[in-house]
Amino acid sequence: MDIIKSIEHEQMKNKIPDLKVGNTVKVHVRVKEGNRERIQVFEGIIIKVQGGGINKTFTVRRIASGVGVEKTFLVHSPVVEKVEVTRVGKARRAKLFYLRDRLGKSAKTKEQVGARIETNEIVLKEDATEEVAEAPEEAPSVETENPVVQETVDTVSEENTTEVKE
Repeated sequence: MDIIKSIEHEQMKNKIPDLKVGNTVKVHVRVKEGNRERIQVFEGIIIKVQGGGINKTFTVRRIASGVGVEKTFLVHSPVVEKVEVTRVGKARRAKLFYLRDRLGKSAKTKEQVGARIETNEIVLKEDATEEVAEAPEEAPSVETENPVVQETVDTVSEENTTEVKE
């Protein structure tokens, strides 16, 4: 079992965005036509996310020429060049299959106000142990700087209290 996990771990991508149902994404897919290879963009709403680990998939739906088109992509597939989240949608369900019956504005999800678009990074276990080993070495230098920071905070708070008394 450890051999299979190690092979899967090598095939996983390091940076993947936070793929949630309702988000609008641009999926950059490698398309091979004869001897040539190009990148094609497929933009739509994520209606389903399933699986986990290397088998994680997501389904994107868009309407092209009045016809609904859905494609399912493997997150860690070499065919998927990159995934960009363009809009964070507000969804209260795990699967948005009801969008299949809708057209126009009603086929979209509401945008989540104040949402940040960020990418998650998958950290390998080996990298995490190195970071933990380095952290205690840096800790003493941080402790010497803490009293200076506390003094400046105390002086600021004293100034604020004098202003309030006046």
